Amino acid sequence: MLKLDHLTVIAPTLTEGVSHVRECLDLDVPFGTRHDYMGTHNHRLQLGDRIYLEIVALDPDGRAPGRARWFGLDDQEQVRTDWDDGRRLRGWVASTHDIQVIVSKHDKVFGEVVALPFNRPEFAFSIPDDGSLPLDGGAPSLIDHQGDPTSMSDIPDMGACLLSLTLEHPHPDTVSKLYRELSPDRPPDVTPGTQIRYRASIMTPSGRKELT
Repeated sequence: MLKLDHLTVIAPTLTEGVSHVRECLDLDVPFGTRHDYMGTHNHRLQLGDRIYLEIVALDPDGRAPGRARWFGLDDQEQVRTDWDDGRRLRGWVASTHDIQVIVSKHDKVFGEVVALPFNRPEFAFSIPDDGSLPLDGGAPSLIDHQGDPTSMSDIPDMGACLLSLTLEHPHPDTVSKLYRELSPDRPPDVTPGTQIRYRASIMTPSGRKELT
């Protein structure tokens, strides 16, 4: 079984990402970490039940990793296009203990398993060869924490809690079938739509909000 690990807002810059989440949730998400091995950085926020929100962007001071970055962040033109189109909550990450098995069955969706950081691996992540989001974000990225799950104590808890996640998709039956095969514990509710577009309903200290 896959477990919902975190949601991803993929931003052209962290400043824009934090501003968008502030507008949606009325919360200022604190800085998280730099991914020196990917040339990216993030801000993070707990969403209850060991789930968190990640705002991730290309690190302008980071180094290229020598392979495609995750979350499609090498293609900054596409990141900007999606952002301007309102597709800002772009996907989700699911954790598993069987990442090699799942990827071997669905390699055209998930790409390859990459051990990270490269010099001293602590976890494994699925990344398509070109670094794009799996099925343009319709499928989750996969992470195997390899027995060392993310420490929630390292992620700020500001009283936010994920209530539901909805995916609008032009081929809802196809993506729903994939979810049934993958059996995630909290799959998005899939509805018809002209584009792949996520909406998360989140309870915050100031009330129920929607992140897009």
